[in-house]
Amino acid sequence: MADLSLLFPIIILIITSTTIIFTPPTLASQQLNHLSSNRAPRFLSKHSYSIKTQQEEQQRYKYESKYFYQQLDHFSFLNLPKFSQRYLINTDHWAGPELRGPIFLYCGNEGDIEWFAVNTGFVWEIAPLFGAMVLFPEHRYYGESVPFGSREEAYKNASTFSYLTAEQALADFAVLITDLKRNLSAQACPVVLFGGSYGGMLAAWMRLKYPHVAIGALASSAPILQFEDIVPPETFYNLVSNDFKRESTSCFNTIKESWDALLSEGLKKNGLVQLTKTFHLCRELKSTEDLADWLDSAYSYLAMVDYPYPSAFMMPLPGYPIREVCKRIDGCPNGTTILERIFEGIKRILQLYWGITLL
Repeated sequence: MADLSLLFPIIILIITSTTIIFTPPTLASQQLNHLSSNRAPRFLSKHSYSIKTQQEEQQRYKYESKYFYQQLDHFSFLNLPKFSQRYLINTDHWAGPELRGPIFLYCGNEGDIEWFAVNTGFVWEIAPLFGAMVLFPEHRYYGESVPFGSREEAYKNASTFSYLTAEQALADFAVLITDLKRNLSAQACPVVLFGGSYGGMLAAWMRLKYPHVAIGALASSAPILQFEDIVPPETFYNLVSNDFKRESTSCFNTIKESWDALLSEGLKKNGLVQLTKTFHLCRELKSTEDLADWLDSAYSYLAMVDYPYPSAFMMPLPGYPIREVCKRIDGCPNGTTILERIFEGIKRILQLYWGITLL
């Protein structure tokens, strides 16, 4: 069998980032820009995909969970407690150190690593073709890789929380893979990094910061320049807006106009009561901003998972979920108000994400 290391160029850096497009019209009107444009969406933070389905998916993607005692601070000489970092490993197709079989390392994102392992099919699909080991190290402070013994203690205050940085996470990955290669006598085996979204940012940055550790990185949908002093904060919402506009101009216009309608209704006498009724809320709305925030995040997350095929990354969704929502918004009969149309779209989002059906 040929030396597999020859299949890789000496230096690679592949970054497939989200294209930055500046388009004037967006879903957020000028009146409500202050509510959302400088803040990341926060729709599914408490409703991440169930670990049960991840365990079911493990039948498809086989891996072994292992642990590595990691330094809490890689950049000081303080005598700090170590923590257990989890990593998932599969060597079924690895060609081994004798043939310099490559190691495909996925840089763990901000969540349970199993969640990303079962939703990164590309790495699993190409590993047999290259005779590669597959490695998924978990990001510190997430999943089971939590310092200080518990999540409560780790997140307790700024002192314990201060070790949650991208720099520390990159050092974790570099130390882990270096130690693993040494234990397996695989120092000559090339490492290729993979990652998506924040994980993609980490993959690209790790290739730059630790070029001696990895020969290349494939960063998918990785906004490596998405910082306020580099990219205007409204850029993300331009991209979300384009997703809806490509699906349906009328749907896009309805959502765009709904921000003014929402604000106007909220300013009326008993307006918040009326909004509570229109959107069938469980509790009386305290401010228009609360509802705007939720809608903002709902549209944002819908755009982020608008895959052309059924997927189960955040929740089980059909292909083109934006299309499903826009069908409801556009399909309302004549005479339906803008906010009533929005509610029809929201009903579909609730069905898609949580299986909730509202009459």
